[in-house]
Amino acid sequence: QVSISLARAGFRSNDALTAYLFARAAAPLALGGIAGFLIFAGEVYDGSTTMRIFFTLAAALLGNYLPQIYLNNAAQKRRAKLTKALPDGLDLMVICAEAGLSLDSTMQRVSRELGRTWPELSDEFSLTSVEIGFLPDRRQALENLSNRTNLQGVRALVNALAQTEKYG
Repeated sequence: QVSISLARAGFRSNDALTAYLFARAAAPLALGGIAGFLIFAGEVYDGSTTMRIFFTLAAALLGNYLPQIYLNNAAQKRRAKLTKALPDGLDLMVICAEAGLSLDSTMQRVSRELGRTWPELSDEFSLTSVEIGFLPDRRQALENLSNRTNLQGVRALVNALAQTEKYG
């Protein structure tokens, strides 16, 4: 589940999961420690001891949710960019299909053409093109595209391409 969320946010490196898990472990300790230091040693807040402890624990709790909030925000921004880029990508795919290019050639060509204007969609199509080349089933590569983007338009495209592959 976490790796899918990371992929949807555009973090595909081998270290992304490690960095995320480290942030999940370190952020509560860091925010709780900083808040505790500022509240108790720095005397930023001079209320009762119970309230000081409450604010320190609240900061630690915020630190617990902060990496997930960041990941969700990054995924939403990327999804918005992909949504804006999809019409251009589909137009180029239609042009390539009418020119007689195969699916993997179409994905490569569209990826290359969209590289400067829509790098997010270009990355997705490039990865899908590579997956089409090495996975035994093209449908799996298309399903991976759908899962990574989590867009209704991409799901419709994947279904249409899968039916085209199946029925000719």
